[in-house]
Amino acid sequence: MRALTSVLLAAVLAAACTRARPPAAAGPLGLWVLAEGSERTLESPEKIASLVDRAAQLGASDLFVQVHRAGRSWFPSTHADDAPFRAMRAAHPNGPEPLADLIARAHARGLRVHAWFNCLALAQNRDAPVLRAVGRDAVQVDRAGRSLLDYPADGKVPPPDGDYYELDAPGLWLDPAVPGVVDFLAATVDDLVHAAPDLDGLHLDYIRYPYALPMIPGSRFRGLDFGYGEIAKTRFAAESGAFATGDAWDEFRRARVGELVDRLHARIPKQWQLSAAVLAFADRAYLTSLQDWRAWLEEGRIDFAVAMAYTRDDRLFRYHAHALRFGIGGDRVWLGIGAWLAVEDPARIQHQLELAREVKPAGVALFSWDALAGKPAALAELERP
Repeated sequence: MRALTSVLLAAVLAAACTRARPPAAAGPLGLWVLAEGSERTLESPEKIASLVDRAAQLGASDLFVQVHRAGRSWFPSTHADDAPFRAMRAAHPNGPEPLADLIARAHARGLRVHAWFNCLALAQNRDAPVLRAVGRDAVQVDRAGRSLLDYPADGKVPPPDGDYYELDAPGLWLDPAVPGVVDFLAATVDDLVHAAPDLDGLHLDYIRYPYALPMIPGSRFRGLDFGYGEIAKTRFAAESGAFATGDAWDEFRRARVGELVDRLHARIPKQWQLSAAVLAFADRAYLTSLQDWRAWLEEGRIDFAVAMAYTRDDRLFRYHAHALRFGIGGDRVWLGIGAWLAVEDPARIQHQLELAREVKPAGVALFSWDALAGKPAALAELERP
């Protein structure tokens, strides 16, 4: 009897330990890898090797590696400014191309690699090739007729000096209603496909309109929104015979983002997956940033979405997880965890991983590798026991 009791106690303790600390590898796990974060991983063969080794130890399955940001590329391109790629090659002239090296190492360890591609945000890069090719019309114009080229760098001017609103992501944004913008981005993706055909997917980011704070739920409401360039308004008037306002105008702009998704999807190889990093509040994405990612999933225009459910609030994260899995996105939505928010408290990252996996999402992604790599204790806490 005593022996049986000991066996049962041991089993209970083992089960409790398992519940308290599930392995990080339970289900697909992704890492976002910044091009210009603290690690600058692609710039060093040693850092590439370290990323792949540590990702494998974490039980990761997917790497979302930033290769296009602010109109610049970390692959050879005749469209984007590929100065970052050329600098990497100059630093290591006898080695393999960095992206190809990362893909080969990742595949050898069973990891998939998705090219993380920033689409419509240019940060503060006024010299981006797309602006030279398309001109001033490429840049978003607000409801008051002001181009983001004329905004201050931080996206706001405090009263009484001006009436700009604070942007959610300050900087220059491209207008997807301008055909030249879409053509240019599609040609850049062609360059990527040619440079790295062994990729496993294309991961779209900033595939939406910018929004101002405070936010408005569509153009029928007072406030500030974007997309009011002359080309966009002329296209809308030709299609509808109406002025640029109201539900039809919002749907016109929403359709332009979807059109960009379709154009880029058409450029990638059949074996690649197309995914997008999306706003976790789906209604806000639809109304405010004109990003109808639910329709992209429903209509098969993307293979999966990664909802950026970044928060320190565990209860809010749990609400996100359940709503996204059971009410909004279904079984093709990954949950994005803002690991950088909790690197000083890695147990919270682990807790959010557990909350995410309660709902068995399609996958979980951590933002970002750079934040974790900069805190060895946090990385060690998350590695497989």
